[in-house]
Amino acid sequence: RATMKSLRFLSAEAFVSNAEFVRKSLSVVAHNLFPLLFKASYLLEQGEVIHDLVENWPLVDFNVGKLLGATADYQEDLSHRTCSVCLESCLTGLRDYVLNNFSPYMKRLKVVDLTGIKDVEVQFCKCKKTMGRWARTQLLSKLCLELVVYLQQAQCNPGTFEISIDVLIDLFVTERNYELVVEALLKKCCCPLKICCVAFRSDNLTLQKFFYIIKLANPSLLRKLEIVHNVRLEMEHLEILFNSIHFPLLTSLTLPARTFNVQRFTATDEQMLTHIGEKMGEMTQLTELCMSFSILTGRIQKLLSPRKTPLKMLDVSNCSLNHADMAYLANSFHANHLETLDLSGHDIPQLFPSTFFKLLSHSSSVLRSLTLEDCNIQDTHVNMLILGLSPCQKLHEFKFVGNPLSSQALKHLFTFLCELPMLKNVEFPVPRDCYPVGITYPIDDASVCRFDHQKYESVAEELNLILLQANREDVKASTPLFGSYDAAVQETNNELGAYLIKSFKETLEKFTTSFNKMS
Repeated sequence: RATMKSLRFLSAEAFVSNAEFVRKSLSVVAHNLFPLLFKASYLLEQGEVIHDLVENWPLVDFNVGKLLGATADYQEDLSHRTCSVCLESCLTGLRDYVLNNFSPYMKRLKVVDLTGIKDVEVQFCKCKKTMGRWARTQLLSKLCLELVVYLQQAQCNPGTFEISIDVLIDLFVTERNYELVVEALLKKCCCPLKICCVAFRSDNLTLQKFFYIIKLANPSLLRKLEIVHNVRLEMEHLEILFNSIHFPLLTSLTLPARTFNVQRFTATDEQMLTHIGEKMGEMTQLTELCMSFSILTGRIQKLLSPRKTPLKMLDVSNCSLNHADMAYLANSFHANHLETLDLSGHDIPQLFPSTFFKLLSHSSSVLRSLTLEDCNIQDTHVNMLILGLSPCQKLHEFKFVGNPLSSQALKHLFTFLCELPMLKNVEFPVPRDCYPVGITYPIDDASVCRFDHQKYESVAEELNLILLQANREDVKASTPLFGSYDAAVQETNNELGAYLIKSFKETLEKFTTSFNKMS
């Protein structure tokens, strides 16, 4: 449905449609019209106009998320459009703002906030070329270094050296852009554009490089830290991290798979875990914790009980939790505050049905997102699940891919889901009766696509019809066979793929060498 535009916005669109005219007229444009013109030019992908607006920005702050968000003149939120043309124009315009000595406006800009940009799967920009978080990190670092070099070599206006602009950004660092980002952070004091890292994601980095760059990124300002996939951080490294670096503002922490493995624990490891729990307890701002694919059997209480402030998001998917863990979660003060919960990879009906429903009951008044993938939920459990979900009236998202449910059970469940007023996104499994008889769960990657696609499409159509008949066209229902969309993984999948192949090759070579020695 088309979003209404005010007369002001329509006039702004007409004005920015001619880049040459805008350039000549900028000196007489009122300051308070710049935000309006910026959003109009972003919508029309007028790269040159965006560049010129930013180069001559007359205001104290430049917050991309707010500028592109819903406004009185145009309600549509454009912050999810990571259009490469527009964002590159923004950043090069920012560089030229520093260098432009002939701007008719006094240089008042103090803060640039790039953190409100949202990376999503479907892009609506005409160019269809996106600039993700990794690429934004790369380009900003490159432009900062270019500025430093230029200022050292050229005869600049003395006023240029007095410019100091904080650029708030979510950094994403991998092996491929590590050197560039490190150099930009090291030269921050010489650059008018000051990189201020609000969120930090690292992937495909050695521990030595991770520890070095995280200190450079000024952890005292960090609100979100994601250490994922190919960073081999284990429990002893995590203890060193927490002992050597203070994260006073951290609200969200994501740890890589196998950070914890209680199967190998010694008495010393138990003490280390207790210490890590205490350190996390000191992080009073922390409300989001992701520890997926660690082995935490019987240790959830030890990690979470030192906390004085409750968690709002908890991801303990595939963590081999036992009844004691679930009993602690259900009875802890965290339960009443959990807005996002992921318990995927646990056989809930078999292991802890009653404590799970107790946890669900306690979090029902605030729960917005629930993920129960590969939880062995079968047809016989659907009525109980419906009973548990009924109080969850604020639920926005429900993901339950990988469960052995029949077409009939899914239809029954969807009829109920229509009654949840806030629901917007459902990820459901391929029905069990679409797979060959005798298929075992969890289904391995090799077999996950071997189902009757025609029958699946027919069932999916029926499920969407249930939503349609209940006037719930606002609910998106899908079956992502290989997990939900992850913008960061999507952007760097070539690098990660190359890393995995290299790791596999090295492992194979070590095995061959060992085998030859034995022979």
